[in-house]
Amino acid sequence: MSRVTLQTIADRVGVSRMTVSNAFSRPDQLSAQMRRTILAAAAELGYVGPDPSARALARGTTGAIGVLLTESIGTAFLDPIAAAFFGAVAEELAPTGMAVVLLPSTSSETMIPARDIPMDGALVYGCAGDYPAVDWLVKRRLPLVFVDGEPVQGSDSVLLDEQHGAVLGAEHLLALGHRRIGILTMNSYEPPGLAPDPAAAGSGFVARERQIGWMRALDAAGVTPVVMEVHDNAEPYVSQGARALLALDERPTAVLCFSDLMAAAVVHAAEELGLRVPEDLSVVGFDDSPLARRLRPALTTVHQDFVAKGRAAAAALTSSIARFRAGDPAEPQEHRIPVDLVVRDSTAPAPA
Repeated sequence: MSRVTLQTIADRVGVSRMTVSNAFSRPDQLSAQMRRTILAAAAELGYVGPDPSARALARGTTGAIGVLLTESIGTAFLDPIAAAFFGAVAEELAPTGMAVVLLPSTSSETMIPARDIPMDGALVYGCAGDYPAVDWLVKRRLPLVFVDGEPVQGSDSVLLDEQHGAVLGAEHLLALGHRRIGILTMNSYEPPGLAPDPAAAGSGFVARERQIGWMRALDAAGVTPVVMEVHDNAEPYVSQGARALLALDERPTAVLCFSDLMAAAVVHAAEELGLRVPEDLSVVGFDDSPLARRLRPALTTVHQDFVAKGRAAAAALTSSIARFRAGDPAEPQEHRIPVDLVVRDSTAPAPA
């Protein structure tokens, strides 16, 4: 039996060899029906597609992008926020035919994924710029897009309008008459030269942005908040921080939280102390994760569009890769995702 080639399939379907090649390597260039026809003919003839390694060498590209995670891969997919983001990235990339390679933040001495795995570019999801894996990606001179983190020089970024979201939450409490306001947040710094805890990596940038927004609104109203910082946005740190904040002699009547998870910890700590939410204590979260709607009372929080963020990140990276291939000078672009406040049942007028 003679060897089946792209030309064999082209002759069977009655199209050009390039059209057949596009069906395998550039599906966005064809209609869905044409691609199905070509792939059906290929399957009938027993053709499985071009050799990926040879195609990468011929095109000078790998057809894959990396996503650098701050946590282990298993942990990341248990996070509904991260899962929604990844799903949106995958959907945006699907028409391009590019594959997604997940890059764990940890590595062994013999295998450093950020250094060794072939890819055309990478999304850096929430990692600090001095994180070791980020340093490897920068050394490789790959097109990079930073998501929820301060970008390294020359790279694009996709960021929430963190400061505006924080202002909205603070102004909501001020409008309800609250003047004794607490803030439960992450540490707003990252030790220079040290690899952060993977669960907290990159959070310093977001914490600083939100802190700026909260303080802008509170300073304008002449309110000095009590700030409680924790090391990690997870148990047991958030619960300890929530209890410490509510145990103060001048207990706040409202709390602004770095995340919905922290807000839930404040609600649970209030219940332990016999405080009613929102009658005795108002609580505002950030993210509008599924937890915000499950919590009782339902949580007032700052909403971010995870799908829009994922699509924007994927589009920014494909654009950056295209500019890189064309030899265009790097012109870093910043994409801001808008946020808004969702008022639910966890906030009420300040108690007398």
